[in-house]
Amino acid sequence: MSWYSVNKRDLPWRSTTNPYYIWLSEIILQQTQVKQGLPYYEAFVGNFPTIFDLANASEGKVLKLWQGLGYYSRARNLHASSKYVANELNGVFPSTYDEILKLKGVGDYTASAIASICFNEPTAVVDGNVYRGLSRYFGIDTPINTSKGFKVFKTMAQDLIDEDNPAEFNQAIMEFGARQCKPKNPDCTICPLKSGCVAFEENKIEELPVKLKTTKIKKKYFNFIVMLSEDKRTMMEQRKGRGIWQNLYQFPLIETDKPAASLEVELKLRDLEILRGKDFETYLYNETDIVHKLSHQHLYTKFWIVTLKEPMKEGVMIDEIRKFPVPILIGNFIEDFNF
Repeated sequence: MSWYSVNKRDLPWRSTTNPYYIWLSEIILQQTQVKQGLPYYEAFVGNFPTIFDLANASEGKVLKLWQGLGYYSRARNLHASSKYVANELNGVFPSTYDEILKLKGVGDYTASAIASICFNEPTAVVDGNVYRGLSRYFGIDTPINTSKGFKVFKTMAQDLIDEDNPAEFNQAIMEFGARQCKPKNPDCTICPLKSGCVAFEENKIEELPVKLKTTKIKKKYFNFIVMLSEDKRTMMEQRKGRGIWQNLYQFPLIETDKPAASLEVELKLRDLEILRGKDFETYLYNETDIVHKLSHQHLYTKFWIVTLKEPMKEGVMIDEIRKFPVPILIGNFIEDFNF
């Protein structure tokens, strides 16, 4: 906490104990670094200054503001929970760890952060920064991504927490992991805790924390069909179901088992109802696959441009497509292609 008082960053959510703003920052910062998440936080606060504003917004607007952050279920859960708080709790945010934990999309870490920072409840946070600091300092090699690991580190963090000032302690231990005990090449020479650090003593900084490799990365081959009609229209479709990018928009998609050749795509295009019997030309926009890496799968992506020599009553005007919430993969293409 002494180190934190000197080294903490000046971040907007540190100047408030409003649970709505703390919750918003914590959801954004899951799976996201501060420098990337900060402009999103500012955009959300600017567009939705109260939880009622967020609750009354359309899902499309929420997803559009979230565009580029990934893990879009976070945004959908955020929106759903804002409606619950606004409508069922009359806008009064839950004030205990147990009650906060009931919100959709909120786990142990987020509930602990809000309960301690906003309501001074002494419940310890355990995030990646805390796992790393504790595992190195105490020399613990229990894998952090196991149920046993969670129990070990949660218990340890709870034993260490300053019960008189849990908000400051939790923020300090997280900041220490983010700025001092960094994942790669931390500067241990200036670390105030080096004298008692097992990993420093035993030269195990790079070995800790231990994380088991549990997921096998799948390869998928995506072929997006970008239609351009004579009357400046294109087709966008909304993804349904519980897979990636739920409720976001994309160009029509043809998924193949391996990299698709032109002839294969041409044949599949002729089966599309919107193109049946129409005169069109096709060319491949990117010869080299654009590889989009998600946590459990890598998408090998090609964009196929289909030009129609006639009007297209269906679809949307090309100058409207930037209004749609889209995955960053699609968003980057839209900017690169520069319709």
